[in-house]
Amino acid sequence: MIRLGVNIDHVATIRQARRATEPDPVAAAVIAMLSGADNITLHLREDRRHIQDRDLRVMREVIHNNLNLEMAATDEMLEIACSVKPDQATLVPERREELTTEGGLNIIAYHDVIANAIERLKAKDIHLSLFIDPDLDQVDISKRLGADAVELQTATYSEAKTFSEKEKSLEKLRAATEYAISRGLHVHMGHGLNYHNVQAITAIAGVEELNIGHSIISRAVLVGLATAVREMKEAMHQSS
Repeated sequence: MIRLGVNIDHVATIRQARRATEPDPVAAAVIAMLSGADNITLHLREDRRHIQDRDLRVMREVIHNNLNLEMAATDEMLEIACSVKPDQATLVPERREELTTEGGLNIIAYHDVIANAIERLKAKDIHLSLFIDPDLDQVDISKRLGADAVELQTATYSEAKTFSEKEKSLEKLRAATEYAISRGLHVHMGHGLNYHNVQAITAIAGVEELNIGHSIISRAVLVGLATAVREMKEAMHQSS
């Protein structure tokens, strides 16, 4: 059964629009877990545009076994992660001007930085995932660096405009998944997935976890978070 990680960043986005105290992302995480989410994912960004430090620390007290922290491989974030000790850390690229994460980590270009981050996080017994493009070389280096898992970015698939583009993207995801498993890595996927395109992803053999945020929180505005989470689980299991 493929796990669903619910990213609650955009609950905090709504709160920060007014610099208010609600909606509370911690409360959202509890509702999501009670409604069928397997993990809670949150991204503490350098500019603190949504999730705040306090959110992460309170979340750690509430979510005991299923907390996934997305983070840049910076000294500041590494210090925070080593202090809070999430169950999993997912290293992602980050630029201040981007609206959301754009593409996967370039492990080849930032090999030494990522190697240092992995060493520090694993010393704290934190499960380590790398958010990468579905590229076999990136998978290979992820394994050599000591990652436990790779999260293959599905943005290219999600944003494809034509059937042929979607099929090409899916084939890359299938090939990268098969290769990652052969190298002993766990395979997660995420970015841009929604209720209409998730089925082709859950049909890929070997995928263990999906991390989905924007689509679920958008749906929650209309039907409530509990219903939105349950509907996503149902959509995932239609093909898994």
